[in-house]
Amino acid sequence: MSPGDDTETATKSAPSLFNKCHKFFDKSGDYAKTKDADLYPYFRPIERNEGTSAIMNGREIIMAGSNNYLGLTADPRVKEAARDAVAKYGTGCTGSRFLNGTLDLHLRLEERLADFMGKDEAVLFSTGYMTNEGVIQALAGRNDIIFSDKDNHACIVQGTRVSMADTQRYRHNDLDQLEKLLKRASEDRPDAGKLIATDGVFSMSGKIARVPELVELANRYDAALMLDDAHAIGVIGPGGRGSASTFGLKDDVDIITGTFSKSFSSLGGFAVGDHDVIEFIRHEASAHIFSASMPPANTATVLKCLDILEEEPERLERLWEISDYMRDGFRNLGFDVWDSETPIIPVVIGDMNTCFQFWRDLLDNGVFVNAVVPPAVPPGQTLMRTSYMATHSNDELDKILDAFHKVGKQHGVIGSNGHAKTNGHHPKGHHLNGSANGHLNGSANGHSAAA
Repeated sequence: MSPGDDTETATKSAPSLFNKCHKFFDKSGDYAKTKDADLYPYFRPIERNEGTSAIMNGREIIMAGSNNYLGLTADPRVKEAARDAVAKYGTGCTGSRFLNGTLDLHLRLEERLADFMGKDEAVLFSTGYMTNEGVIQALAGRNDIIFSDKDNHACIVQGTRVSMADTQRYRHNDLDQLEKLLKRASEDRPDAGKLIATDGVFSMSGKIARVPELVELANRYDAALMLDDAHAIGVIGPGGRGSASTFGLKDDVDIITGTFSKSFSSLGGFAVGDHDVIEFIRHEASAHIFSASMPPANTATVLKCLDILEEEPERLERLWEISDYMRDGFRNLGFDVWDSETPIIPVVIGDMNTCFQFWRDLLDNGVFVNAVVPPAVPPGQTLMRTSYMATHSNDELDKILDAFHKVGKQHGVIGSNGHAKTNGHHPKGHHLNGSANGHLNGSANGHSAAA
């Protein structure tokens, strides 16, 4: 073969490693079928985002699938803070916090977060996913045991994998099983370090973890307790301080993690806890040491969102008024919303094909939500994951319910699926005057199961 002749290279067959990749696009597979039918609900581009409304495919839609709980992504004060940070610090740090990537902004934010959460110290990570992965990897090793709820977010699962610790998963919210695992571990391996890791608010169900019982088990069996409050900080508890604060137990939870990609309208994450623990994580978490630090604009955004959260507590009041109203609305229409307790409200659809068709018909009716299918939910329990912002208007909320009513009847999903309301500790940390009565300032239009 003469120099420059690449005939042999051109005819080389694809490596067998990629067989799975080619099979993924097989014409008989689910991906191809949903794509061809224009039912594929993922990676849909948003052309403009204004908080509760957005532009997709040139059409304005109501956004009911965002984690922008406080509605601050489009707030002029937040945008200005981000612009000012870029003007002063530039667009990025070009290095890790460990070396050249620490700004005075980072230190200021860590101090603010520690004070806000009532803990000794805070450490920042570049994403929420990296936060949980990094914290678990730093704290737990080969001689330790991690006890993880089976419904935990993927970042906790990844953290357990990279830690090389013995990981024991207990059934979702099944604390009887957790206690059996803890008791057996204490008897068989009394010298092993133990970590209980769980979501504070579960991202698909909107259910709050059973924090008081978790604290009691952690104390009884000498285990550290870590709560991932990604969907809790800025959402539940007094002042939006999260799931432990909801029950008055922030001092009893060892490590609380959170993200800035939801209520704080940015990107990044953090962990708070005792001084020695956080300093150890700062020096041992590879996700912190070997990743570029949060860009200045993202950091300044979080600081401004913290200011607004503390100065405008009425945003939390409004968020909970909305959440109660929408739960009541869906249940009155006959939808199954599981046992949601937060602004995350799942609407159960059933099989996967109906789920994709339901999602597409909602979009055609001007409402965007998230279609969730196995393995994120159990088989036969596909759902529309809806979530709400403090800035949703009453009119937008009723339009969402109207769209679900119309599409639910069309697909035979609507019926007598509503769960009775659960009683117990109210996750707001206090009750709203007149909330949970199915009306928003008298503007509700009377949705009911008979509508």
